[in-house]
Amino acid sequence: MTKPVFATVIFDVDSTVSGIEGVDWLAARRNAEIAREVAAVTDKAMRGEIALEQVYGERLELVRPTREDVDALAKAYIAAIAPGAQDVIRALRGAGVTVKLVSGGLRPAILPLAQQLGIGSEHLHAVDVSFDAAGCYVGYETLSALTTSSGKGTLVESLRLPRPILAVGDGSTDLAMRPVVDRFVCFTGFVRRESVVEQADASVGTFDEVRRLVLPS
Repeated sequence: MTKPVFATVIFDVDSTVSGIEGVDWLAARRNAEIAREVAAVTDKAMRGEIALEQVYGERLELVRPTREDVDALAKAYIAAIAPGAQDVIRALRGAGVTVKLVSGGLRPAILPLAQQLGIGSEHLHAVDVSFDAAGCYVGYETLSALTTSSGKGTLVESLRLPRPILAVGDGSTDLAMRPVVDRFVCFTGFVRRESVVEQADASVGTFDEVRRLVLPS
């Protein structure tokens, strides 16, 4: 077997491993006005036009997702897994590559997706959310670095992962990993953000392309 080019591969989740933007999906369960407002803010944050920390809590306050909403989102994430992602991640792990999911999304919604992909909970880094006894929204993990525009870079640097490291994502918050990884690739399979593509080391549209970057034949 060919030795992997990268020892660690980090994947974003929303619009990368799965075709959903989680908070936008949750907002759509409320009403059209909230859905439009949240989607517009999300897009601006992912393009780097506004700082994520300015809007992270605001979006959740608008949506106030219940435990039932988050459970439904978990199923939607799995239903929208990117074509080939499951097979490619299995191949990477089988070749001894450390695979991480790093997301600004809600951890309870993403955990079942990680399990579906064979990724242990210790390799999922996302933002926790809390509910009361009735399952109503209480709040989120406000101190998480992942609620900020530069937080993914801060988190990845703190993990001291095996190198070389490849990071794959679609948004400006993913681009924040570029200074602390060995290569950043913009994933365009669901959405193409030119501001991110222009600053990435490369871009890919499929998970098969990711496989070839890591496990060349």
